[in-house]
Amino acid sequence: MIRTSLFIAAAILGVATVHATDTDNYKQSIEQWHAGRVERLTAPNGWLSLIGLEWLKDGANRIGSAADNDIVLKAGPAHLGVANLAGNGDVHLVLANDSGALIDGKPVNEATLIDDVKAGDATPTTVSFGTASFYVINRDGRKGLRVKDSEAPGRKHFLGIDSFPIDASWRIEATWVPAEPGETLEMGSVIGTIDKYPVPGKLEFTRDGKHFEILPVIEEPGDKQYFIVFADRTSGKETYGAARFIYIDPPKDGKVVLDFNKAYNPPCAFTPFATCPLAPPENRLDLRVTAGEKSYRGSHQ
Repeated sequence: MIRTSLFIAAAILGVATVHATDTDNYKQSIEQWHAGRVERLTAPNGWLSLIGLEWLKDGANRIGSAADNDIVLKAGPAHLGVANLAGNGDVHLVLANDSGALIDGKPVNEATLIDDVKAGDATPTTVSFGTASFYVINRDGRKGLRVKDSEAPGRKHFLGIDSFPIDASWRIEATWVPAEPGETLEMGSVIGTIDKYPVPGKLEFTRDGKHFEILPVIEEPGDKQYFIVFADRTSGKETYGAARFIYIDPPKDGKVVLDFNKAYNPPCAFTPFATCPLAPPENRLDLRVTAGEKSYRGSHQ
């Protein structure tokens, strides 16, 4: 799941054109959004805290920091325990007696771990040990451990986010064209999976005298904002190659504010341990979007 609700801030309402008298307020609002974005990214359990993504094999998986484990962690006890992946997809963890680990904050010896998909809006079962922890993720039926550490090098040595200068002309009022019932959009991911997402409609806008279209999707039923994964002619050059993300509010009076100043990098720009979507062909724009976040200077790629 890609739930980047961690990255959402309130959209700016009003007409697309920002008058000169409003420029300072607009710039300040984007700076505040950016500050919130950095705060979430650098939080003790944010994306920069990732230190591993370990896929489970069927049956028993010995877990710990010692080299003789099936899954070798970068932090924690030498032998933490054994996770058994059953044929029905359940993951049952039995901790070693001296592991010192907690399951959802409790000193229990074993538990069936609820993954991020089954958890939905709730928190998946978290196994913690010292400054580190992990929980199970489900990606198209594959089960893996997402491992985090508040002392992760990526978090401790974060280099900040570079962005294009804030430019109000990239805050665009797009025309909304409702989708046909049942319309979906396929998006691949960096781990090779392909997911289908419901498409609520299409955005149409003009830039430099040319017509463009872009498709948002609904990540989860009931979401109050729509999610856009796009690439453009800066991708792989000034900006992250795979995609950038934007959230938008639903249409109002047939219009949607599409603010490219809020285009941000996916987690994969900062860590190799994320499972981000790739920009679909439908959302590869034939123009240079010189707004939003640039490539991360500390990229692992």
